[in-house]
Amino acid sequence: MFIADRMSKIDSSGIRKVFDLGAKLKNPVNLSIGQPDFTVPDVIKQASIRAIEEDKNRYTLTQGIPELRSMVKNIYEDKYNFKAEKALITSGVSGGLILALMALINKGDEVLIPDPYFVMYKHLVNLIEGVPVFYNTYPDFQISEKELVSKITDKTKVILVNSPNNPTGKILSENELKMIADIAEKKNIFIISDEIYDNFSYDASYHSISEYTNNVLILNGFSKSVAITGWRVGYALGPDILINEMIKLQQYSFVCAPSMAQYALLEYNKVDTDTILKEYREKRDIIYNGLKDKFDLIKPDGAFYIFPKIPGNYNSATEFVEKAIENNVLIIPGNVFSEKDTNFRISFAATNETLQKGIEILNRLA
Repeated sequence: MFIADRMSKIDSSGIRKVFDLGAKLKNPVNLSIGQPDFTVPDVIKQASIRAIEEDKNRYTLTQGIPELRSMVKNIYEDKYNFKAEKALITSGVSGGLILALMALINKGDEVLIPDPYFVMYKHLVNLIEGVPVFYNTYPDFQISEKELVSKITDKTKVILVNSPNNPTGKILSENELKMIADIAEKKNIFIISDEIYDNFSYDASYHSISEYTNNVLILNGFSKSVAITGWRVGYALGPDILINEMIKLQQYSFVCAPSMAQYALLEYNKVDTDTILKEYREKRDIIYNGLKDKFDLIKPDGAFYIFPKIPGNYNSATEFVEKAIENNVLIIPGNVFSEKDTNFRISFAATNETLQKGIEILNRLA
């Protein structure tokens, strides 16, 4: 069998490799997986059941049902005063990102990606023969104007923004967002902003880059806020000309997001997200306070990840993670999310008991 050359540019996810190692463990302390540990709210469950029983199981319009498209546009207009020209319901944020990159990037075009970054960004850019260019945010995970500008060339097409960030939990400040928006406008570069964790902001009001520019495609969804990671429903908000091209691509790929899930999410405004946020703020504080005396780490502002630096007695994050797995703790090495291997990702989307067990073992290893 002859495999396409493009596949050589894509590594198997390092997260999956950890899962494979973890499968050999009995009752591991799992701090690796990036999905909520709470169950789907009953109002969403019941709405999905009703949709199935009412035979809303066929293809929807490729761009999604009109009611849900209107709802997500209203969410961003109400929260961030962003009046998107058009909305598209996607098969998760990852589906939206694939469509957007395919519609925007020619071979050799450069995409600026924050380092650390979500694992998918680098590989999807490589897949479509774009060039990933990383702007460094270490050690405090803030974006330096000097660093960002230094990476821009005449081939730069897109700046990718992720706030709250996976894997660091960092939320970009208003000054950082304005700076990125201004640079993109001056340099004629488009922005793609992944905001899937916007409901998980612990210490201050969250700000979207859409508050400062219309030169942006917003990618967001429901998988984290109502724990429906397996349902694959996201959305894209942005310029009419781009969304139309993404719809065209979706016709020949994903076809449409799952129909029953689209109808169920019309009940989203009935979900008590404040209680979920309170519980996750508590988890954030448990993991940060539990590790801060032994590890060099930045307190996350949002999402449900923390990205500590490895202890000085280890040569790499990979080495430290292997030792953690030997001690029944699943975490992810930093080189999965970065061009460096100096940190490791913990997901605190776990029970408080699991977090305490993990803290005890990790502190002992340090």
